[in-house]
Amino acid sequence: MIAQIAQLLRYRLLIQSLVARELKARYRGSVLGFFWSFVNPLLLLLTYWLVFSRVLVGMRPQTVTPYFLFLFCGILPWTWFSASIAQAAGVLIAGGNLIKKVLFPAEVLPVVAVLSNMVHFLLGLPILLFFLIYKGKLTLTALLLPLPLLVQLVLTLGLALFVSALTVHFRDIQDLLSHILQVWFFLTPIIYFYGDMSGKIRTVLRLNPMTHVMVAYQEILFQGRFEHIGGLVAAAVVAVIVFMVGALLFDRLRDTLAEEV
Repeated sequence: MIAQIAQLLRYRLLIQSLVARELKARYRGSVLGFFWSFVNPLLLLLTYWLVFSRVLVGMRPQTVTPYFLFLFCGILPWTWFSASIAQAAGVLIAGGNLIKKVLFPAEVLPVVAVLSNMVHFLLGLPILLFFLIYKGKLTLTALLLPLPLLVQLVLTLGLALFVSALTVHFRDIQDLLSHILQVWFFLTPIIYFYGDMSGKIRTVLRLNPMTHVMVAYQEILFQGRFEHIGGLVAAAVVAVIVFMVGALLFDRLRDTLAEEV
């Protein structure tokens, strides 16, 4: 694992350049440009507020208030996670001209997909923090935010490496991935409160590493406490294993990538 991280650090300037290019390309021709990184989460947050505070009042969990902020504490990092994996699945195929060059490190492309989506997450975070402060929810516990963020980053990078290399050989993965991510979303406590779950459902949720990451976000940001440290440590162990497996698979398939794209 240390070798893979060292290799990525060696290409940090290339990664930085490609991330900047990806971000500029996303908003090329847009009037507001990067300002959309703030407008989009703001509009999404206001939509949740309208729906769950004015329309579907009876359908929200009564144990969390305000529900729209609780929901957004999970939706924001999940968007980073799901968008990164979905984009990484096709990034090597889309960047075929680059990876056919002898000196170009192919693993940079899925890493760029993850980091560019992380930038959008970080740019949307101030919107969430502002409303948390406005509602009196934010406490000094928010200083622990880098902990779940780091675990999610390692897990997402590992899955991105794994999925990107495998999709080159099995294109069906790209079609299946949207369905897998949709099921994964509902198996993660984002729209419902983990504390309300019990029995077999809670047992199943505990097997999902993203459960512990999301609960950590919710506790640190929304609840002003952090009692789920054991779950986050378990998720961190899984994240490291996933990263190692993803990096190993990518190395094994590296020589065949240029031929398959």
